[in-house]
Amino acid sequence: MIDIADIRAAAARLKGVAYRTPVLHSIALDGIAGNRLFLKCENLQRVGAFKFRGAYNALSLLSVDERARGVVAFSSGNHAQGVALAAKLLDIKATIVMPASASRVKLEATRGYGATVVTYGPGESREAIADRIRREQNSALIPPFDHPAIIAGQGTAALELLEEVPTLDAIVAPVGGGGLISGCAIAARSVSASIRVYGAEPEAGDDWSRSRRANKQVAIDEPDTIAEGLRSTSPGDITWPIANALVDEFVTVSDDEIRKTMRLLFEHAKIVVEPAGAVSVAAVLFGKTGLRDRDIGAVISGGNVDVETFAALAGI
Repeated sequence: MIDIADIRAAAARLKGVAYRTPVLHSIALDGIAGNRLFLKCENLQRVGAFKFRGAYNALSLLSVDERARGVVAFSSGNHAQGVALAAKLLDIKATIVMPASASRVKLEATRGYGATVVTYGPGESREAIADRIRREQNSALIPPFDHPAIIAGQGTAALELLEEVPTLDAIVAPVGGGGLISGCAIAARSVSASIRVYGAEPEAGDDWSRSRRANKQVAIDEPDTIAEGLRSTSPGDITWPIANALVDEFVTVSDDEIRKTMRLLFEHAKIVVEPAGAVSVAAVLFGKTGLRDRDIGAVISGGNVDVETFAALAGI
């Protein structure tokens, strides 16, 4: 089980490497939300997403022998970039398995950090491809969320948020595979027993909401949503028991609410956020938590979106 000591240890490893991202506040967004909303801007993190935290923490824990053999990872984009940059900083060879349909921005950035990118098409299993490469190269597999060091690294985002805004009544984070929400929930519960924790996901990708209702992991088909970073099909084996025990509620937002939130964040907070990154804020702005007149922290998970896509989705 991961605990607050693991997250604090990860924070020490990340000090001076990961950015301590800003927490923004907008009176205009407060008015829309009916709450005091504090934005933890991981869109301004290295590689443009929180994923760098977990990736660097996991790679920094590898032995000298493991580093020499290299790492392999699979990801639609942000974890790919996180592993690629962490590997570059630690002088580790990285091979990343990515869908050929992944965002051009994320593909180019992953290659730009020096990683070897192996693409795959519809119907192919990224896990199977990564496992084959792992066996061929005798490398270490760095999964995107179901890994203790990944979870601990992601939890440092909530730790920083609570250090900056200790009055928070609730934290909301996006939910895909569950690494971020698990780490955030552990950090939040350890700092404040009374704080509420919400996981937000797109309506089409509601595997966590379904799993909570069934009280077991439920698998769904790959969801059709603009939030490409949250197209998970089932909670992780490690993340599920953690988040199920510590998260108060899983809520969903529509793609239209995500689009409107991207625009509102651009207009009032002056930041560019990718669809998956806007989901937590959308949950607050559109009243999905049911809270009023509270201090709520929302983790914005990433900002990796190309100009054309952002303009089209945000209606700019």
